[in-house]
Amino acid sequence: MTFNTSLHRSWWMENGPGCLVTPIMNSDLAIEDHHVITVTGCLLDYQYIEVVSSAMQIFLALFGFVYACYVSKVFMEEEDSFDFIGGFDSYGYQAPQKMSHLQLQPLYTSG
Repeated sequence: MTFNTSLHRSWWMENGPGCLVTPIMNSDLAIEDHHVITVTGCLLDYQYIEVVSSAMQIFLALFGFVYACYVSKVFMEEEDSFDFIGGFDSYGYQAPQKMSHLQLQPLYTSG
């Protein structure tokens, strides 16, 4: 958004919905590298399109920030509830029992 404070033009000025651009040749108003144009038939002025576009970007940025904070909070809560193996719970950890066809018996030796 330049607010007509520089020689640069908005992209929306020439490419807005319904706009017809007509270049003016051999104009004394053209400064060096710039050309003078007339824009007619636009459905909306380019300033309104720029303002709506900027407002939408601000809304999406705020929504993204709030959502990122929420996701961060969810991951932090899950991290705190993780139970380490044999960890700090009152139940204790018992390894799963293997089912085997080979029975181990104690070995007694004399001595």
